[in-house]
Amino acid sequence: MRALPGGARVYVGIIVVSAVTILLIGPYTGIDLRTLIVVALLFVVAESISTSVSAGGKAGISPSSAVSLAAVVLVGPVGAAVVGFASCLAVRRQEAVKRAFNGAQFALAAYVSGHVYLMCGGVVGELGREDFPAVVLPYAAAVLTHSVLNSLLVAILLGTLGQARRRGRGRFNWRPLAAVELSSMGYQMLGLAIAAVWGGVGVIAPLLVLLPLFIARWAFAQQADEVRAHEATLATLCQAVETKDYYTRGHCMRVAEGAAMIARELGMSAERVQKIRYAGMLHDIGKLGVPTKVLQKTGKLTDEEYAAIKLHPTRGYEIVREIGFLDEALAGIRHHHERLDGRGYPMGLVGMEIPESARVISVADVFDCLTSTRSYRQAWSVEDAIVELRACAGTQFDPRMVEALVRAVEREGWETPDIAEAPGGCYGSAEAEAAAARDAARDGSEPEAEPAPAAPADGEALPVPAESAAPTTALPTGTATGGRER
Repeated sequence: MRALPGGARVYVGIIVVSAVTILLIGPYTGIDLRTLIVVALLFVVAESISTSVSAGGKAGISPSSAVSLAAVVLVGPVGAAVVGFASCLAVRRQEAVKRAFNGAQFALAAYVSGHVYLMCGGVVGELGREDFPAVVLPYAAAVLTHSVLNSLLVAILLGTLGQARRRGRGRFNWRPLAAVELSSMGYQMLGLAIAAVWGGVGVIAPLLVLLPLFIARWAFAQQADEVRAHEATLATLCQAVETKDYYTRGHCMRVAEGAAMIARELGMSAERVQKIRYAGMLHDIGKLGVPTKVLQKTGKLTDEEYAAIKLHPTRGYEIVREIGFLDEALAGIRHHHERLDGRGYPMGLVGMEIPESARVISVADVFDCLTSTRSYRQAWSVEDAIVELRACAGTQFDPRMVEALVRAVEREGWETPDIAEAPGGCYGSAEAEAAAARDAARDGSEPEAEPAPAAPADGEALPVPAESAAPTTALPTGTATGGRER
């Protein structure tokens, strides 16, 4: 409790005291004790097997919500509050403060929704055929009340913990919690089915209604475990790439998040969003075949080094092509350096010939490159990066993807990486300038000047070289690459 901010401690205390007061006051007249005990036990069992549905397992759903709303019908507002408070007894690893808050939260939500149910004309007790369909509307009102109050209580807690404050230019992402609450409402509607058959079969009623849900929950958990295993495997591959270049640590995961933001903004299905996330995670996997000294070079690249970097999309595709669950992600990995004007690589695709997943990854990749510090330049601001992406829309990038990213960043924000100087690094130092001078002398040319802000070139998204035998630093008009020059 002491670890919580002062406001959160006060809030949790008020919620718990309020719930306990309701339980102490009652009244308990007219409540069937046997039914109350059975429903409470069932609630504890259901609450003990919730399934995580958000990243990190911070949010989950369980059949307990159906039992809680069935209690509203079977034992009334006070009985439903008792059932909800039984959440404190759920078998799971949980701190005492969180147990107390969850139990109090469920108790208050059930108590208030129970009174709404009665105010709308609902009846308490075992339902008969004559109670339908009149009971449906009061029950629906109770479900809506339960969901809204639950969400409100959680939202206030997040606010007191500081997790709902604005992040950068964006806001707290409520979409995962909204998805959880909508799923929970679906479960809650089944509570009416439990109450409806309770009178005929008694305690077997919940099993008849919830057993299919338990089976579905098990299948869902297996799928979720498989997805987590996939992501852990891909994250390991990302780390293998990023160990070759200190300045790109976290780049693959940030590109994956940026690509997912674009995909969601475009209204893609959850399955496609996941595939595009995978493409973002693995888009640079081909750099495992690029010499580390080339990736970390602070000077100008030779023709051979430039050609080696240009091979990484194809090499990446060859490395992961046999991984069956990647599907659409393979195209994103192979073609994320293509340009709308046909000046990209490896195949020089033009316009809509470029797969949609690749057009998404291209924007997310360059955006993160621009807003990240590299061995050869400092990070750009988010605002400057957006200006540059828009300037290159239509030639290098798909304008739809650029504007989708802009809208998502304005709404959700973007956390730029905090990258310090690498051990032994020489960013912006005399050593870096000397290295560039040595490279230039070897090529028989003058040392490179600092790249102009309007055209930062990149090993991540390199421009097409001029048709000349000698290396050049010139970039095509409208090229934003987020990285380094040759």
